Amino acid sequence: MAENLNSIVQNAIDVAIGERGEIGVQVAAYVDDELVIDQWGGLADETNGQEVDGETLFPVFSNIKAVTATALHIQAERGLVDYYQPVAKYWPEFGKYGKDKGTVFDALTHRIGVPLMPVGVTPELMCDWDWMVGQIAEMHPLFEPGTRSGYMAYTFGWVVGEIVRRTDPKDRPFGQFIQDEVCEPLGITDLWAGIPPEVEPRVAKLTNVPPLPPGAPGLPPDSLRFRATPPEVGTTQEVFGRSDVRRACIPGAQGIMNARSQARFWAMLANGGELDGVRLLSEDRVRTFHIPRPPSDYDPVHGVPHHGTIGGFHFAGSPGMGAMGNNPLAFGHNGAGGSLGWADPQHRLAVAIHHNRMVPHGPPEQSPLTPIGAAVRTALRMSEYSA
Repeated sequence: MAENLNSIVQNAIDVAIGERGEIGVQVAAYVDDELVIDQWGGLADETNGQEVDGETLFPVFSNIKAVTATALHIQAERGLVDYYQPVAKYWPEFGKYGKDKGTVFDALTHRIGVPLMPVGVTPELMCDWDWMVGQIAEMHPLFEPGTRSGYMAYTFGWVVGEIVRRTDPKDRPFGQFIQDEVCEPLGITDLWAGIPPEVEPRVAKLTNVPPLPPGAPGLPPDSLRFRATPPEVGTTQEVFGRSDVRRACIPGAQGIMNARSQARFWAMLANGGELDGVRLLSEDRVRTFHIPRPPSDYDPVHGVPHHGTIGGFHFAGSPGMGAMGNNPLAFGHNGAGGSLGWADPQHRLAVAIHHNRMVPHGPPEQSPLTPIGAAVRTALRMSEYSA
């Protein structure tokens, strides 16, 4: 049975590489606490022929936001954070220029008003946690916190991470908090917000999104995307392939992991906050994570309505989440370039799909990964929720 499951998914991977332009792909899935799919194919680095294997680490960008949000939920679970208290209660320096009105919940759901990166940011400065949180604290909000959306493409990680750091009795760096409080208890070995030097040779090389052809439709004129993700620190191999960036904790935009490890993280959520007898979150808390955060108002960063949940995740139908299918009870997160992971608590299913060819978020039918997600559900006889 396991061989048949994996052969169905392997065929979808091979088609994605052979017919849809993919370079390297990894897929892993858990049902309950069992890793039932663990497949890969293609090249980790097309310039030297290095092949993908199960140990290959992929830059998955905003997939790390799900782990960052979970760290905040852990602090709430422990009574150290109240979602409805101002961020400034925990981080006093943040409460300037009207940001004192912004709550932890506003930050978690991209309604805190600071989606833009600091003026003059460079890759080196982006690696400096203290500089980044200091700059964010000094920002004037774009709008009154709590009144509208503004997707925090990068800044989400520093705002949420600093709340966690300020409420951590051990005062650990945020990347260490993730390792100590999420990865180690769950036996996750290869999920990082800042890699150790020894694993860098295993990181796949990205192939950048090609430039838009002349005349192609672009972003809306009022889009703030290029101020939220400035070209100087854009999601390219030239920036995120740098050793200093890979080793820095940038927990809104710089996750590096293999599919096995990301799927195991989602398995904890798919199983109601517990995995292999280790409970990180209550089932009641996790049960709310798929609920859309009203209202789904226009987001000037992405140029589309915001598609977030009240837990800080994405729901079915969100841009770039086509591979997750259409189960309204599922929730997950994607990242720049298309890699994604999700939890389906209804079926106790957790999936991660990684690749290294950067593609824009488009309709599900345009994503090269949508058929792979459908293949996972077909193999597991859950195809009623295919996109």
